[in-house]
Amino acid sequence: MNAFLQRLGFAADDRVVIIHADDIGMCQATLPAIADLFDAGLVSSASTMVPCAWFPETARFCREHPAIDMGIHLTLTSEMGPLRWGPISTRDPASGMLDDEGYFYRSTADMQAHGAVPFVMAEVEAQISRALAAGIDATHVDSHMGTVFHPAYIHHYVKTSLQAQLPSFVPRIDNWLLHQPGISASDIAAYEAFFAAIAPHNLPIVDHIVMMPLDRHADRVATAQHLFDTLPAGLSYFILHPAIDTPELRAVSPDWRCRAADYQAFCDAGLRRYVRDQGVQVIGWRVIRDELRRARGNHE
Repeated sequence: MNAFLQRLGFAADDRVVIIHADDIGMCQATLPAIADLFDAGLVSSASTMVPCAWFPETARFCREHPAIDMGIHLTLTSEMGPLRWGPISTRDPASGMLDDEGYFYRSTADMQAHGAVPFVMAEVEAQISRALAAGIDATHVDSHMGTVFHPAYIHHYVKTSLQAQLPSFVPRIDNWLLHQPGISASDIAAYEAFFAAIAPHNLPIVDHIVMMPLDRHADRVATAQHLFDTLPAGLSYFILHPAIDTPELRAVSPDWRCRAADYQAFCDAGLRRYVRDQGVQVIGWRVIRDELRRARGNHE
């Protein structure tokens, strides 16, 4: 039984899911998409990329709609073809965060291989601080492309999130982290030490991760239905990457068809009814954040 779900009043056999929209603010096409999706009522959470050009507009949207469930999508890579971004905390080459063009590396592996821990941690803190200073009532912190899940970064990621009184997206170790390609015995030991260290703090842990595929765009509603059908008991994180179909999106994103199809599928009222009829219980990060703050306040 997921202990945090139990604190929220769920039973051991409940299938609970956060339906989460990634990459908000990456480009303009993500903004009308997330506005429509929140109105449609199935998507329950999103997160924004602070270093990206459309972050200020995302922040404005959040200020005008303070009840929406928006988190901070910590961004340490810049993989989107001609659309590039870099760190907001430094331009120092010694940081190890800059590629030959002066932007974040395109791949998680390159960033983790080169990013100096003190600089990476300063960037994590800067992105969280900028999002909060912009007036976003942030509900959580998560990671673009999973970069902060590196053993050298993950402790500080969780610590910095807690200092901001925000839950951090952390997947259960046996269901995701240990199945990453190329993981070493020392990495496994580091992850086990990390989970042992956070266990006494009763933090929220995500049991299962599912994601709408970014390599095939056809039959999107049917694909989503299948994924919802197969959700096990516990807390699942259901990730999509929505955007409206625009010339900008087509220019910057090789997987634009999938992103546009995510938007269309999760606006569909039939899919919303399907999820409801399957008995899947949809929550956002806000209820998790508020319970975390309540519990930590009672222990201070």
